[in-house]
This record gives sequence, structure tokens and C-alpha cells, in this order.
Amino acid sequence: MNVAILGVGLIGGSIGLAARARAGAQVSGYDTSAEVLAAALERGAIDEASSDVASAVRSAEAVFVATPVGALASSARAALENAGPSCVVSDVGSTKRVLADLAGDERFVGGHPMAGAEGAGVGQAREDMFDGATWYLTPASGTSGVLYERLHRLLVSLGAQPAAVDAEAHDRVMACVSHLPHVLANALVREAESMVDDDEDVRAVFAAGASGPSFRDATRVAGANSAIWTDIYMANRAALIARIDAIAARLADARELLAAGEPGALRDWNERARAEKDQLRAAEGAAEPTRELRVVVPNRPGVIAEIALALGRAGVNIADLALSPSDDNRQGVVALWVRGEAQLARAQELITALDFPVVRA
Repeated sequence: MNVAILGVGLIGGSIGLAARARAGAQVSGYDTSAEVLAAALERGAIDEASSDVASAVRSAEAVFVATPVGALASSARAALENAGPSCVVSDVGSTKRVLADLAGDERFVGGHPMAGAEGAGVGQAREDMFDGATWYLTPASGTSGVLYERLHRLLVSLGAQPAAVDAEAHDRVMACVSHLPHVLANALVREAESMVDDDEDVRAVFAAGASGPSFRDATRVAGANSAIWTDIYMANRAALIARIDAIAARLADARELLAAGEPGALRDWNERARAEKDQLRAAEGAAEPTRELRVVVPNRPGVIAEIALALGRAGVNIADLALSPSDDNRQGVVALWVRGEAQLARAQELITALDFPVVRA
């Protein structure tokens, strides 16, 4: 398989390492920095350094756009303009609305791996970066089923767990669980620093080791790479503003409880947070054995995306899938593997509601 990577940094380099080692891929890479390309070659993340996008994607069967968020849209467009008609193009950006206008091309599938490291650059890339990591995919109504399957299977071979989700919902969730924590970490660091600046006695307390594990955990991501995060903040600013407003209201509620000085109410508030945290963790679920489901589908654009999104919205994750077209190519059978009997039953219910016959479960 031929894979092209545009932007060979931490994530792009990790894709290259994993694709070469685990999928037996021949990987070409392009980056605006010649130094980065040279480092990627030396690191073994790519087999060939390309001088431009066109030469990088010319023979590719799959392209990953791993540039900073601010360059995602232009880089993805360039990839689609130069890639062949049977090449799937995806990205790794943490916001998807910036690529909304590309949904009309059946070859494009938005993506976002939930993986990374505190370091940056191809020197920090790892072959095992995506082991067990959720890799969000945002197929559109016109997405090619054949190309979606190719991408899905490639990601599984890299060690990831692909999950189809709605692009707008993805950005709202990321605003809460990924982007807002960075905002809060930055704010907390600035608040602590202002206390140190304003009060000599406070400075002495900090000097003695006031920044304990809670502060360190909460501020681990503070001041993350500005070249990356400025673009992320800007790309998802509407959703992020909504979450900042919501968290400000929750902080105001906490202030009122403290001002009222009622221990029982504060205890209930804290216990509720603990219970909700447990519920969120339980929702992620434990891994169960996979179960197979076969579905007869017509040969038309978007049918695989329709099934994947219906299951994704219901929290049913497709562990793997395969397409088998009929001899006349008018229809085909989609084999889906989901985890556990409960997800199998739910998947069958959802697919039946879409009027696709389930031939074997």
C-alpha cells in the first residue's frame, strides 16, 4: 500500500512509522521544512521525501494531512486536487468544521486520533502512538464506501479504534474535553503567578513547594505549543466560547455554595461530581469479544457512512468492517464487527431501522 503524509511532525511521523511497520506501506512525505523531511527520513517515518504535494500523493492510496490546524483546509484541498480518483484523503486535526466544505468530495473523510505526547516533532514520533486510541472519523453523506472501508482497515492496522461521529458534535465535545482544559490550565497558572507577584508571603509559600500534585496535574498542558494551539482555539472558537460560558456559570454556582457556608450542600456538590465522573468512565465501556453482523446494501455513495454514523450516534463502535460487492456490482454485503452481545443487538436494531436487510448476525 502507498501512503502519503503531508506534515511529518509528531502525529504524521507516528502514522508513517506505524504504516511502514504494521501495514507494510511505502510512505512518501511532504513538509514545508526541508529539515523536518530530512529528520523524518533519518527517523524511518517515511521512505521518500517529496518536494511538493503533487509528487507526494501521486501514487498514494491513502493520504493523511497532518499539518497545523491553520493549514489543514488548504493542504487537504491540495491533496484532493492532486490525488487519484481511488485515493482516500483524511486529516488528523482536532477540529472538523474547518474542513466542512470538503465533504462534497467522496474521497475525503475527516479524522482525529485521540493520541499525542507533550513533546513535538518527528523526533518524538512512535510506532505505538495509536495503540488502543480512539480515532474519530467524520464521513459525509457522499463518502465512498470503498474508500471509507480502506481507511478504517488501515487505521485498525495501526492499532487504533476508529469511531464514526458527526463532525459538528465532534467539535462541541472537543471544546469541552480537549480545548477547555487547556484554557483552564492557562488561567490557573496565570492566577497562581499573579498571587506570587503580588504577595511576598505567598511567594515564600510557593518557594517551599506549594505546587503539589493537584496543581501539577491540572496545569500539565498549560502553555502548550502556541503555534499549534492558537490555530485550534481560533478554529473552534464558537464551541469553545460556549463551554467557557458554561464553566463560568458552574464556577459561579460553586462560589454561591461557598458563600452560603453550608457543609451539606458542598458535600452533595462534591459527591455529585464524583458520581458523574464514574458515569463518564463507565460510558467508555470495557472491551468485549467482537461479534459479526452482515448487511445487504445497495451500491450507492454514502451508504457506509449512513450506517457508520447511525451506529456511532448510538455509541456502537465498529471494530472492523469489510465490503463484498455482488457480481453485477449493484449491491454488496457489509460485514461489521462490534464488541459484545449488547452492541450486536443494538447494531442490528439500528440497521434494520435503516431498511437494510441483516442476513446473518
